[in-house]
Amino acid sequence: MKIRNVAIIAHVDHGKTTLVDALLKQSHTKVKDAPDTLIMDSNDLEKERGITIFSKNAAVTWEDYKINIIDTPGHADFGGEVERVLKMADGCLLLVDAKEGPMPQTRFVLKKALNLGLKVIVVINKIDKDGANPAEAVNKTFDLFVELGAPDYLLEFPIVYASAKQGLAGLDEDINTMTDIAPIFDAIIEHIPAPNISSDAPLQILITNINYDSFKGRIATGRVVNGVLKAGERVARIDHDGKITFYRPTAIMTFSGLDRIEAKSIEAGDITAISGIPEITIGDTLADPITPTALPVLTIEEPTVKMKFLVNDSPLAGREGQFTTSRQIRERLFKELENDMALKVEDADDGGWMVSGRGELHLAIFIERLRREGYEIQVARPQVIAKTVDGKELVPFEEVSVEVPEVYSGAVIQKLGSRHGVLKNMHTRDNIVSLEFTIPTRGLFGYQTEFMTDTKGMGILNSSFLDYRQDSAAWPERERGSLIAHEAGQANAYAIRNLQDRGTLFFSHGANVYKGQVVGQNSRKEDLTVNICKAKELSNMRSKGDGVSIAIDVAKTMDLEAALEYISDDELVEVTPKSVRIRKMVLNYTDERKKQLGIK
Repeated sequence: MKIRNVAIIAHVDHGKTTLVDALLKQSHTKVKDAPDTLIMDSNDLEKERGITIFSKNAAVTWEDYKINIIDTPGHADFGGEVERVLKMADGCLLLVDAKEGPMPQTRFVLKKALNLGLKVIVVINKIDKDGANPAEAVNKTFDLFVELGAPDYLLEFPIVYASAKQGLAGLDEDINTMTDIAPIFDAIIEHIPAPNISSDAPLQILITNINYDSFKGRIATGRVVNGVLKAGERVARIDHDGKITFYRPTAIMTFSGLDRIEAKSIEAGDITAISGIPEITIGDTLADPITPTALPVLTIEEPTVKMKFLVNDSPLAGREGQFTTSRQIRERLFKELENDMALKVEDADDGGWMVSGRGELHLAIFIERLRREGYEIQVARPQVIAKTVDGKELVPFEEVSVEVPEVYSGAVIQKLGSRHGVLKNMHTRDNIVSLEFTIPTRGLFGYQTEFMTDTKGMGILNSSFLDYRQDSAAWPERERGSLIAHEAGQANAYAIRNLQDRGTLFFSHGANVYKGQVVGQNSRKEDLTVNICKAKELSNMRSKGDGVSIAIDVAKTMDLEAALEYISDDELVEVTPKSVRIRKMVLNYTDERKKQLGIK
């Protein structure tokens, strides 16, 4: 068959989406209304953060072959996307940075590909980067294959050297001999096997992705494993419980570039998109209506981090959001389960919801999407999901890699060590120190901001889930407490001038605050109630320069991720379409403290 289904997998920022750009341009694929770079990162959040969050499909024609390309996320928190879309591929391109070599997420995605027996083509990317060492990157990649137990036939992996940004590739690492990206297409056609299917067998399609279209409604994407899908014919939908229902799809589509094109039939081995089946979900099977046979249900690794979601009940609730009620929020949370198999949602006893995901970023991105859709919610501090095995409590551990200028390495080692991190490897090259740690997932909560401060923004930190282990050591309390608003009103410049020596404030003059809201971080360990709304008393005596001699510091902006990192167990983050606020769970903080101390 002249079809090749290939997934592009790599660690975050190793050039997957940039390589797809080069392949689309080299094959002269027309893409409507597309930017010049990062064509596949079409979501607003992806554009803002510069990372791939959602897997996407594209199709190009090279010579007389149709090549279906699946772009996957590189961050460990979105590994659930990678796990399920690899089911559509027969092989993959593993991108490895020529300077950094294999990284934690490289291990994760390669392990998934090897478990499925996919043929792997190794692409050593960014060979034009300063400090690039392609030979060392190849050696480390081979070691990783061996370490993951790759069979002998997969250890003989083909290697292509590339600079995706320049649109160049070749079988030799000398960039001066490269003319275009065509060697990657040639490697795909030569080494990625054709789909192992049967067109004569009864129809079977495994659904691995769900999208929405304002005209076509719910669109299911999957690979035709067996048989031929024909327009206008009935199909049987088999859900996770084995229940069979029958539908006649309104449209069947194939991919051309980034577009979905309606077709009369889809051959076995190709990737298709189907509309007109209203309740279809990821993991369902579409089968022949006469002899419906289900394919194996998709399995995804369990979540490691959970977070409590609540209806917003602050004094400012309902002013900025469109969807604020318990019913609206619950419907939206459970609707997300249809698209994200790595997410779990459970009803809590107090009327909230416990939402579990693959990491802090996974849940933070979901919360950010909710606020942009007009939802108002409150969320509690992230917690790890523990397991009990043989009477022992096990918690998730992460494998962490850090690259940092040598002058800042001591601070990183000290901070991660205090968070129960164990240094496994360390080496220095060109005054850049590479560190590898094993650390409990909980140890990374709230560390990203500290890391960026300690390294003056010059450090790179990546992590991926390792396994479950015991962590018996006690965890210290937060080093600095909160400044809590004493009363509701507007933040006043006079009060701010008097308070800024007490700590770091999150608000500037004129901001609306309410009693119990966290308005800053105390310079000491304990929480402190302050009056940020206090105004200067008027008098008939005033000197010429009175009130203007003290400068007001710029308030620290707390975005969603910074707020989630900051809060303690007795605090919440209030999230609305316009604002992110931090508050105490009990707004009447003084009475709550008296109660805790037994004071009447």
